[in-house]
Amino acid sequence: MPPFVSLLRAADKRLNNIKPVTTMKNHKKVYVYKGFERFWHWNQALLIFVLALTGFEIHSSYSLFGFETAVNLHNKAAWGFIILIVFAIFWHFTTGEWKQYIPTSKNLKAQAQFYLLGIFKNAPHPTQKTLLSKLNPLQRLVYLGLKILVIPVMVVSGLFYMFYRYPQGSNIEAINIDSLETVALLHTAGAFAVMAFVLVHLYLITTGHTITSNLKAMITGWEELEEPATDEPQKDESDETK
Repeated sequence: MPPFVSLLRAADKRLNNIKPVTTMKNHKKVYVYKGFERFWHWNQALLIFVLALTGFEIHSSYSLFGFETAVNLHNKAAWGFIILIVFAIFWHFTTGEWKQYIPTSKNLKAQAQFYLLGIFKNAPHPTQKTLLSKLNPLQRLVYLGLKILVIPVMVVSGLFYMFYRYPQGSNIEAINIDSLETVALLHTAGAFAVMAFVLVHLYLITTGHTITSNLKAMITGWEELEEPATDEPQKDESDETK
């Protein structure tokens, strides 16, 4: 038998011993969102809704409660929001959850391409959510920006609004600034930034395993996470002994 025929037969036999490539996408139910995390999330959502609803009325976008009532509701919701922020900061640092927001460049470009194109082509997600890494690279950047830039600007400018003129004994004191124009512009810009985030957030809620899976996870705390896929060819055990 010619040598090349023997080589071809040997190669054919080895290829037949290799099992087809399979990708196993197993899902495991994991308790991802703890009780306080869900409490913080939903109360924050409610307060942002109230602040937006009353804030735009204060800007005369429409008339719903009346100006004076809208201002009172806005101020009360603002204080509730500030108190919630204080508890959230304490929770993040005592549980180590602040590490979820540490920026990373790993898979950042792939994540951006997924949101721009891949998501519309049913492409696989470039990153996998885990208990220790709940946010993808883009989410980390956006959430960090909200927490260290947008929200602080909203809170500080809002406090300037509240205490620009305030009672002090029998007098009315004023903060030493020329006008509220800059404060108003910053506060309004921050409000639009938050609204833009909310709209994108609502859309991305629907991009889970099912349309409602992400919503259910934030209600119950439990989410089905993908386990690492197995993509490598498998060979027969008998081949290993040869």
